Amino acid sequence: MKNQLKLLFILLLLTYSQGFSSSRPKPQKARISDETLRKKADELAHKFIIVDGHVDLPYRLNGKMEDVSVQTKGGDFDYVRAKKGGLSAPFMSIYVPANLQQKKGFSKALADSLIDLVENLTKQHPDKFALAKSPQDVEKNFKKGLISFPMGMENGSPVESNLANLKHFYDRGIRYITLCHGEDNFICDTSYDTTNTWRGLSPIGRQVVREMNRLGIMLDCSHISDETFAQVVALSKSPVIASHSSCRKFTPGFIRNASDDLIIKMAKKGGVIMINYASSFLDSAINKSSEIKRLHLRAWQKEHNLTPNSPQARAYEEEYTKVHPTAFSTVEKVADHIDHVKKIAGINHVGLGSDFDGVGPTLPEGLKDCSQIPNLIFVLLKRGYTEEEIEKICNKNVFRVWNKVAEVAKNFNQ
Repeated sequence: MKNQLKLLFILLLLTYSQGFSSSRPKPQKARISDETLRKKADELAHKFIIVDGHVDLPYRLNGKMEDVSVQTKGGDFDYVRAKKGGLSAPFMSIYVPANLQQKKGFSKALADSLIDLVENLTKQHPDKFALAKSPQDVEKNFKKGLISFPMGMENGSPVESNLANLKHFYDRGIRYITLCHGEDNFICDTSYDTTNTWRGLSPIGRQVVREMNRLGIMLDCSHISDETFAQVVALSKSPVIASHSSCRKFTPGFIRNASDDLIIKMAKKGGVIMINYASSFLDSAINKSSEIKRLHLRAWQKEHNLTPNSPQARAYEEEYTKVHPTAFSTVEKVADHIDHVKKIAGINHVGLGSDFDGVGPTLPEGLKDCSQIPNLIFVLLKRGYTEEEIEKICNKNVFRVWNKVAEVAKNFNQ
């Protein structure tokens, strides 16, 4: 009898303790304040190398020279703001407008002059800027506190159907080439034209792909048509990049952005898409209003026989924008695009490609210039991104591609 009572007592005690344990609230993970996360974001922005796939500073200065070693009133990039935001390796875009490609020698001459401009910036301010032709150069410069200027050429027209010019530009420091810009050229078809001249790559364009692989120049799939994009990924022996493109998922029908299918194909080959910050690249409604504006301006320029960069055309665009103000996206939307690439292709295949100094006043709220990069890192931290993931987005993903392209070139003829 005593044993039975003892057993009953033990059972009652166990039942009570289990009930008490299950009813106790589970400890909650402490919520990190926004202030703490913002401090962490700023810390990471300066701890990690931040590579930006596309900054149009050279073309901006070619139009109006400014001293970017100090803070400037205009533009999106200068030394002071880059240091504040942690931007340590912006690819200087050697941009050549499509309208020059019909005039022999003009495209190459402009490209060489813009490269001279970048080189001169590093000579005039050796305590602030330095050239970079490899990830290793960037890392060395970063340790010295210098902002690196790697270079990419936007539009392959300066090659001018002469493959020897690819070696010329490689020797001058060009490490990626965006194959075309706003019009079809001798290499391939563009996303902005419906002419479909080559149905993708031209015969010489295929040779350009091979020669870029051989030399170690990254193939940039921004601006090219879907057919061209697919052909480049299939033909290239190296992984490719999209230096300043976003996800078409958010802007249906906007071919300039990359489709899910193309992002996945690029990722399977080891490539990286670097997200463009322009509001029209980020949001469908803004994209539609921007397209209406673009078509109107193009029609007006044609009617008055003007080029887009002429003083009259720029003045008209400024007046038109005052009457029809541009809507802005947000830094959170940039994070949405990063989220989407991570979801469909993986964290190893996304980077940053702002298009600073190339998209003017259309930058989103929270990313109006390079000083505000920590705002994006803050959003990513709030969404649960780890430091390792953020470092991949900032530099490791594009460095992986860049190093692999150099490796393929080294072993190309072996």
